[in-house]
Amino acid sequence: MAEVSARTPGTPGSATRDRLVDALTEPLRALGLDLEAVDLTPAGKRRLLRVAVDKDGGIDLDDVAAATREVSRLLDESDVMGEQPYTLEVSSPGVDRPLTLPRHWRRNVGRLVKVAIRDGEAVSGRVVAADEEGADLDVDGAPHRVRFADVTKAKVQIELNRKES
Repeated sequence: MAEVSARTPGTPGSATRDRLVDALTEPLRALGLDLEAVDLTPAGKRRLLRVAVDKDGGIDLDDVAAATREVSRLLDESDVMGEQPYTLEVSSPGVDRPLTLPRHWRRNVGRLVKVAIRDGEAVSGRVVAADEEGADLDVDGAPHRVRFADVTKAKVQIELNRKES
């Protein structure tokens, strides 16, 4: 199963959400996309289904359109959403997504990140490289290795007017 953002088990919609993850992961992977998040929330008499997809190099509008067509087709052919009407939104996860998987770090090489470490330390630096175990950061010109097992929270920092070097 894909590693996607999770709701707490037992919360409303969690069983449907789990079924959606199971139904969507492989077909989206066949399009070259990773399923990053599935969120199902009530919206009046309807439900709002938000699906976030990503890939190395980022997604474009063609990717979003292809993912939307595939998700719509799969939902039309199954009973996973039941009879209640819903609205579908497909998008990228956005820059404010927490970095929780090695692929998130890899996709943000060159970006400034803020990392909270298990021992209470906080580090801000630019991602230089990432592998399955951790990421190499440039912290004020000095190399710093961050092991994913030690990370409690990590996010990309928004940089306005960044000077490309």
